[in-house]
Amino acid sequence: MAAAVAWLRRGAWGPARRCGLAAARSYSGGGSYPNVSLTCPLPGVPKAVFAAAEGRERFETRVTVLENGLRVASQNKFGQFCTVGLLINSGSRHEAKYLSGIAHFLEKLAFSSTAQFSSKDEILLTLEKHGGICDCQASRDTIMYAVSADARGLDTVVNLLADVALQPRLSDEEIEMTRMAVRFELEDLNMRPDPEPLLTEMIHAAAYRENTVGLKRFCPVENTDKIDRKVLHSYLSNYYTPDRMVLAGVGIEHEQLVECAKKYLLGVEPVWGSAQTKEVDRSVAQYTGGIVKVEKDMSDVSLGPTPIPELTHIMIGLESCSFLEEDFIPFAVLNMMMGGGGSFSAGGPGKGMFTRLYLNVLNRHHWMYNATSYHHSYEDTGLLCIHASADPKQVREMVEIITREFILMAGAIGEVELERAKTQLKSMLMMNLESRPVIFEDVGRQVLATNTRKLPHELCALISKVKSTDIKRVVTKMLRKKPAVAALGDLTDLPAYEHIQEALCSKDGRLPRLYRLFR
Repeated sequence: MAAAVAWLRRGAWGPARRCGLAAARSYSGGGSYPNVSLTCPLPGVPKAVFAAAEGRERFETRVTVLENGLRVASQNKFGQFCTVGLLINSGSRHEAKYLSGIAHFLEKLAFSSTAQFSSKDEILLTLEKHGGICDCQASRDTIMYAVSADARGLDTVVNLLADVALQPRLSDEEIEMTRMAVRFELEDLNMRPDPEPLLTEMIHAAAYRENTVGLKRFCPVENTDKIDRKVLHSYLSNYYTPDRMVLAGVGIEHEQLVECAKKYLLGVEPVWGSAQTKEVDRSVAQYTGGIVKVEKDMSDVSLGPTPIPELTHIMIGLESCSFLEEDFIPFAVLNMMMGGGGSFSAGGPGKGMFTRLYLNVLNRHHWMYNATSYHHSYEDTGLLCIHASADPKQVREMVEIITREFILMAGAIGEVELERAKTQLKSMLMMNLESRPVIFEDVGRQVLATNTRKLPHELCALISKVKSTDIKRVVTKMLRKKPAVAALGDLTDLPAYEHIQEALCSKDGRLPRLYRLFR
């Protein structure tokens, strides 16, 4: 310590004392410093050598197909933890020959007791030893069982995933608890201030009436008592087969994951037996268009000191394309260009404040509470929607504003507007793919659908190639289809479906004028 203080006194201030304090100041003030622009390298300074990324092959997704048809996919990523899971080509769209709500039940039953683990608590304690967490999500076309844990516990994690997916006990007590959880979720769904999940369900039902992705995502109340172990085993025997599964992992070595897959997922007899599948639904989505209306009193949805005003919610959608088609990228850019959100948003251009639904709708019509664009895409179809909310007395005007925005999509697109949408889409893509669970889901879903994966730099290159003519082409094709409409709330002033369809076929998107003798 004494030596350090002596060095500071002698060495650090020595030059300043010898040259005088003014000399030191003149140097730090820039008087004797060379006048070099910040864009040019400093003279006499050695050229910087930056770290370069290793060969791209290290970061590509590797896929191996096992003898039973199971696909094993992995993505290298640095870090102590990994995310591993099973993705299964099974969801509510495959329930045409079954009771609606089976996928919803399986989601709630996930990570319950199995052949090896007597209870959910035992599963959680096992994961806790490796700092792990688990989750299950069921969508219209996929069921996903996932675990994030320390990479050193990979063997335990894969063993657990195989047991949860193929050896669930499905005890009477667990099924009864699931019935209660499903009923509670359905009640909560109808009481939420945010109607987004309900509207999404309704717009799919309107767009694909009684087929594939139009089937109910949530279990109907009347089916909760009908779904039992026998029904679940019948469904599982058809859809939980190795050829419909992908074991995906991020943050682990591919060879290690393949070895674990062979150990726990190859030649395993599921609890429902290994009889040959009989009733696999391979139906292709049939877009029908149509309207689903739910009259509902929304005046008391959100009580409190600052309650949300009574609103009517409208969602209008048109068929786009599947994520396997080339037009998927132009539709993604179009969705980003429309953007939108709530009537209040704190943020600048990065938050989408320069998107069309903000500039043309929310900024000009103060009475609209929400205008947001959504794009739902599946392996055989897609749906581009705009959701809007306003006071029930202004429903007709709100619908006309939305139909006009659909027509304007096929009009002129500014170069700055297009570039901003493309840049924002690439930025959002890269930002989301910084998260390990998101990478896992991206790897699993792409391999499940196409047996391979497009890397982020490939997607960014495709986004950069999108031109205004591509946007106009896909919109023109989209506008030829019948609209799908979902309406929730006080629908007294809702225009007729035929009038909405007529507006989307017109040049300006206006609804037909109504002439009344008495007002």
